[in-house]
Amino acid sequence: MRHMFIAALALSAGIAQAADLDALKSETRQKALPVLPKVAGMMKETVVAEGTVAAIPVCKEKAPQLLRALSAETGWDIRRVSLKTRNPQRGTPDVWEARQLADFNIRAANGEKVETLETGEIVSEHGKPVYRYIRAIPAGDVCLACHGAADTLDAPLREQLARHYPDDRATGYTKGQIRGALTVKRPL
Repeated sequence: MRHMFIAALALSAGIAQAADLDALKSETRQKALPVLPKVAGMMKETVVAEGTVAAIPVCKEKAPQLLRALSAETGWDIRRVSLKTRNPQRGTPDVWEARQLADFNIRAANGEKVETLETGEIVSEHGKPVYRYIRAIPAGDVCLACHGAADTLDAPLREQLARHYPDDRATGYTKGQIRGALTVKRPL
């Protein structure tokens, strides 16, 4: 009888933890994900109005400003990362993020839709619980203007990318591939 009681307690604790994780994931999505269409919209507007070269400062400066503003508003660490970085100082994933991105690549290769790839978990950092969340960002048409096959980018764009990003590894994408991810760290 005692074993059944302990098993029931463990099961209810597991259910409660799963519900907590679902609530954390839902709240994180609701607050963090709206930044992605804002960034894409700014990029698209700039490309249409001023050309692809003019969009470089949007991606380099304005998108990170939006992320910093959202971080300040929520108290969370929010950033974009990629396995193929354009800006290594800002976009290099940590070990947890790199592992999730690698898993996303496997899941996408097995047929999962890139736009649905996400995960979240509670981890311990410096002895404190932190909720980690990551959502894949698929390469869309506006992304491919600068992140497509390097040999398809026009010369002025290649020159500006080389000037702004001397260590650029973020080309060669095709539509729908995982360009990177939005990642969130929430202290609990």
